[in-house]
Amino acid sequence: MKTEYDFGGAERGKFFRPGAVIRLPVYLDQPLQDYLSAAAERNGRSLNDLVNDLLSRELSIQEALR
Repeated sequence: MKTEYDFGGAERGKFFRPGAVIRLPVYLDQPLQDYLSAAAERNGRSLNDLVNDLLSRELSIQEALR
């Protein structure tokens, strides 16, 4: 690594995109991923859809308990 860098020609915000949607990667523990992947396959669904539905239901339950 250099001791000093010249940012004189840099452009501020060159890659900034207002309103850009950031997708956060979520990493499941392997046994949980295996279980959910098998459940999704049994039901002809994508793992993404299954996990989103499970989380949505859990949030609905949590909101109802408030």
